[in-house]
Amino acid sequence: MVFTRFVETGRVAKCAVGKYKGRLVAIVNIIDQNRVLIDGPLSGVPRQQYPVNHLHLTKFRVKFPYTAKTKVVRKALEAFNVKEKFAETRWQERAKAKSKRCNLSDFDRFKLRLARAERNRIVGAEYKKLKKTVVNNGMLFGKPVKGTKPLPKRRNPIPKKDAKKKRVRKTKKPAPAKK
Repeated sequence: MVFTRFVETGRVAKCAVGKYKGRLVAIVNIIDQNRVLIDGPLSGVPRQQYPVNHLHLTKFRVKFPYTAKTKVVRKALEAFNVKEKFAETRWQERAKAKSKRCNLSDFDRFKLRLARAERNRIVGAEYKKLKKTVVNNGMLFGKPVKGTKPLPKRRNPIPKKDAKKKRVRKTKKPAPAKK
């Protein structure tokens, strides 16, 4: 897979750290290898320099001139419908789910745990039914060979004797005390 998300003018990014965490911005200019000039007129982020490693680059790139004014950046972002396009991505769906999980109360977490347990009980029972039919058909490891019979039923395991051999430890005699 070829790398496609370059740090370039017009690249839409998401702030990862700080006061503006989670907001969409556009890269307006590249200052040096580690810093860029960003502007986020639609998300309330003022024009400022920002470290590249504090940005998450998105797949979107908006066309506007190099070091464009905020007014031009705003028009380009509105014409591109950045917020709507980003809202449709899996990234935004996961972010919403994560924030919802973080904001659960103690009682909500308890209800979630009970719901998961109930779901797992239902899924487990259905899985056991399906597995039982597959084993009885002889199709556990693929299509049955013509003329094969299903596996015989298991016998009850033979109970083991309770008497175990006891290990006897040899004790050393204490060494005589030195005078």
